[in-house]
Amino acid sequence: MKPAVLEVMRMNRVCRMVLVTSVGSFILVIFYFQSMLHPVMRRNPFGMDICCRKGSRSPLQELYNPTQLSNTAILHQIRRDQVTDTCRANSVSSRKRRVLTPNDLKHLVVDEDHEMIYCYVPKVACTNWKRVMMVLTGRGKYSDPMEIPANEAHVSSNLKTLNQYSIPEINHRLKNYMKFLFVREPFERLVSAYRNKFTQKYNTSFHKRYGTKIVRRQRKNATQEALRKGDDVKFEEFVAYLIDPHTQREEPFNEHWQTVYSLCHPCHIHYDLIGKYETLEEDSNYILQLAGVGNYLKFPTYAKSTRTTDEMTTEFFQNISSEHQTQLYEVYKLDFLMFNYSVPSYLKLE
Repeated sequence: MKPAVLEVMRMNRVCRMVLVTSVGSFILVIFYFQSMLHPVMRRNPFGMDICCRKGSRSPLQELYNPTQLSNTAILHQIRRDQVTDTCRANSVSSRKRRVLTPNDLKHLVVDEDHEMIYCYVPKVACTNWKRVMMVLTGRGKYSDPMEIPANEAHVSSNLKTLNQYSIPEINHRLKNYMKFLFVREPFERLVSAYRNKFTQKYNTSFHKRYGTKIVRRQRKNATQEALRKGDDVKFEEFVAYLIDPHTQREEPFNEHWQTVYSLCHPCHIHYDLIGKYETLEEDSNYILQLAGVGNYLKFPTYAKSTRTTDEMTTEFFQNISSEHQTQLYEVYKLDFLMFNYSVPSYLKLE
């Protein structure tokens, strides 16, 4: 299959650009779509016969042509501008690949009925968002996201991703569907991935595939048991593995610690909404509102007791040398800049 030249910045609906307001140094521009479509009432957004949005306003129209301008809309415009500005300022490093192949789109989940595309990022509430997408695309098969087992949400056949379409179909959806992703403070996400994959005894597949490799490379005088099991990787060893040039040459990072920039390609794909883990419920329910299902479906809430916090992250970085902190920051620097996360106060950068 030929590589797809993904035209993501153009919209194929007729539109006019209207200056709305300014926020600090940001100018907010809203696109108003001229459309012949009329909204229709839907009794049940998940029923087989009326699940689809045909004849109603699309999420893109709801986003760029709101009935009332809100602070939320302004906030998301600022986030879009931040990504655009970062891509432009880092064009040498961020736009090295001007052509994406379908394989680059395997994290983009498509909802045909509500004309949305979600790029999932592991360790940023992606299990619950996959559950929600299964409700939205299930055509009545599911009604409560939390009734879907977590392992079922990660079965690839339960959701359709953009790389399964032809190149013309890919381009059509990128132009016409509302695209969104969720991000998280990069080092908090990294510590969350480490805690989940290397400190939980049940994750034997990660211990075998990555733990044994990390111990072999980073631990002097490792015991035979540690080399065989790989279930006691220290965070310092994990960091050393990530910044090791050999690691980058050997294979791409696992998706749980890969950068958002590399997973979702925000310098090549224009995301209409950028949700944040720090405002997860508000951003998620805003998206569901734009999709026209806000009255029927709310984003799941769950206990926060086990979440990785900023305080936990600070503790994990206490034993990381300033040299390794600097090198690790360089790996995730674009994610920090692109999504407006400041350099953590606990870092001792050289």
